[in-house]
Amino acid sequence: MSHQFSYAQELRKPAVKSKGGIVAAQSRRAAEIGAEVLAAGGDCVDAIVATTFALNALEPWMSGMGGGGAMVLYRASENRYEVIDYGMRAPQSLRIEDYPLTGEGAASDLFPWPRVKGDRNLYGPGSIAVPGVVAGMEEAHRRHARLPWKDLLAPAARLAGEGLLVDWWTTLMIASSAADLRRYPASAEAFLKDGLPPNATWGIKSETRLPQEKLKATLSHLAAAGARDFYQGDLAKSIASDVKADGGSLSVEDLAAFRSHLREPLAIPYRGGKVFATPELTAGPTLAHALRLLQETLKPGIAPDAAAYGAYAAAIQAAYLERLKDMGDADGKRSLGAEYLAPSCTTHFSVVDRHGNMAAVTQTLLSTFGSKYVTPHTGIAMNNGMMWFDPTPGTTNSLAPGKRCLCNYTPVIAETGDGRRLAIGASGGRRIMPSVMQLASFAMDFGMDLDAAIHQPRIDASEGAVVIGDARLPAEVRKALAARFDYAETQVQALPMKFACPSVVMRDGDTNSGATEIFQPWSEAVAEGQPSS
Repeated sequence: MSHQFSYAQELRKPAVKSKGGIVAAQSRRAAEIGAEVLAAGGDCVDAIVATTFALNALEPWMSGMGGGGAMVLYRASENRYEVIDYGMRAPQSLRIEDYPLTGEGAASDLFPWPRVKGDRNLYGPGSIAVPGVVAGMEEAHRRHARLPWKDLLAPAARLAGEGLLVDWWTTLMIASSAADLRRYPASAEAFLKDGLPPNATWGIKSETRLPQEKLKATLSHLAAAGARDFYQGDLAKSIASDVKADGGSLSVEDLAAFRSHLREPLAIPYRGGKVFATPELTAGPTLAHALRLLQETLKPGIAPDAAAYGAYAAAIQAAYLERLKDMGDADGKRSLGAEYLAPSCTTHFSVVDRHGNMAAVTQTLLSTFGSKYVTPHTGIAMNNGMMWFDPTPGTTNSLAPGKRCLCNYTPVIAETGDGRRLAIGASGGRRIMPSVMQLASFAMDFGMDLDAAIHQPRIDASEGAVVIGDARLPAEVRKALAARFDYAETQVQALPMKFACPSVVMRDGDTNSGATEIFQPWSEAVAEGQPSS
């Protein structure tokens, strides 16, 4: 536990309530864009599309057109759940011989894979998997949207035209990747000043912005040409040309072949309700395992006590042990698959509209700024999804052409059993599932509303034997955890986050509520009709 921070600091971020729709996101400004779409008569899915593309311009280190993701949807009029999976894939044109092992130990980023020559699977054009975000938005829009595609992308283009506003959080996020952003001229041009992170100004009426003109042009083009242009049109040709010119394997054929997939959600029975999660190569199956154990070991009550937190820790550890036995995109393995994840670069937002339609949406570039490579002509920050694969030949998760990438996100929609419904998800790598599990339990086992749940301290037990506790936990809980587990504790902090960063919405009758991680400086739940910046 770090001893340099104040012990006395207290922070609260009250949940928002409304009869109208709510968007809860890691970026307040992106949530405002989504809420404005709801206020204009848009469906929950219209808000998803608008929020997703706004995040390209507002939070480029976390997600965007160059990444992938998944969403869980609830359609109120049909009382039906569905999953749209738009996770990334290895390029079909990938050549395994381009990723030779050096024999020099483990890689230095999120995974302990053997090192690849030149870190080709970690950084730059060679680390890029086929991105899925635009295809995911295309499918969601086709199925459920009310508003035109071009109208939903217009706010994102406008935001890009304003330039990326630099505040202390922007500086911190760019600084964390500046050494690698400097490797690629277009990345340095987009996010650095004279090769260094930008700084916010001291003057109250002055500001620093980073131009995003190429991104603005790309978003404007995509708005007019439609989603397929990203995969089969001028944008596809431009993206593939840039990547190929700089040594990557992503081709126009790889882009043209990509499609998102409609899937049946995992329906996990829990405490008289159900938790609907993403299946296959996500942490949804791991969540199902943990909830099965909790059902047997946790006693519902008024508030979580030492026994409850002990049950949380044991369930998380057991679920990850099962998950890490085997992994990868192979028959019979997709419900077990797992990567050895440290915290990564992901964003999550949740939406509920006035009609009760709901969504939990998680999207990622994998590492912070993904590959650290920005395409020179389109201004898109690209993923480094190739890092999800083990470069060692012969494993379930070995690198191979066309293979689906593993992921650790866990968007869910839960029916609590007492008439409430909530959409939950988070960013934070392996720490996502423990966060989602505990928030679901706070609502389903202890009857908490969102304001209570988001302020309730959580633990994490995704790092092997170690259980990490929030220093705000009651003394008796901390003592009990220390007696039973290899226990360490920390104060909650903005960076590096020691717990996941959730964004949640709930519907109780005809009243909606929304809440976000209290220590994330940008995150907020915004209701339609709420004044925006």
